[in-house]
Amino acid sequence: MVNKIQIMGIVNLTPDSFFAESRVGDDALARIEKLFAEGADVIDLGACSTRPGAPRPGLEEEWRRLSPVLQALKGKGYRLSIDTYRAKIVRRAFDIVGPFIVNDVSGAEEKEMLPTVASLDLPYVATHCRKPERPVVEDVKLFFEDFEKRALEAGVQEWILDPGFGFGKDIEENFSLLEGLRSLDCFGREILVGVSRKRMIYQTLGITPEEAMPGTQVLQFAALERGASWLRVHDVAEAVRTARLYSTMYTSSPGAAK
Repeated sequence: MVNKIQIMGIVNLTPDSFFAESRVGDDALARIEKLFAEGADVIDLGACSTRPGAPRPGLEEEWRRLSPVLQALKGKGYRLSIDTYRAKIVRRAFDIVGPFIVNDVSGAEEKEMLPTVASLDLPYVATHCRKPERPVVEDVKLFFEDFEKRALEAGVQEWILDPGFGFGKDIEENFSLLEGLRSLDCFGREILVGVSRKRMIYQTLGITPEEAMPGTQVLQFAALERGASWLRVHDVAEAVRTARLYSTMYTSSPGAAK
């Protein structure tokens, strides 16, 4: 059986995200509408760069970048995700647009985050974001065993597992994690993979992020084969095609994908 594949399109409301074409300013609404037209299921709005080494903006700066876009989207019925590690941003955003997915790459670093998510009954993307202290797949499993307990204690009902490609991991660890992705099925959660144009592709191939679309599609297909059901992407149209080819391949070969 082939998992339902959902495509999360990236919209960066930042001046410093690593892939320049994903950054937007006054044209944010146009990019959002374009990505939905190309087949995105969800748009992920980020006002704080998660590029390794990028400085974190203050709360009010993050909100200054995010709030005008939320106001423009209010009432449009779009399915949204917000990429933030701040519980106060979650509450402010909810007051404008209502329910959305919280995409927190810090793994609930703020102690207020999980109680806030639970009180608003929001879906939550939990990300492994630390440098592994043991073999990477083992480290990721132990992280999510602990997170599962924290989520239960806080009352978070719906969470998606993001193994955190590129977060605290070197290139070899990223590829080992991709190879072992299927083992994360033990948590019974949907798995989100974000490898779009990342260092594990462009450094391995000796190219730039701008040249990394074909490599991205190869790794996205590999992730789908290993149980991913969400792809977080810069290039929605291409990801939709990748997902379609994957689904066509495995639905025409009964029993090939479980």
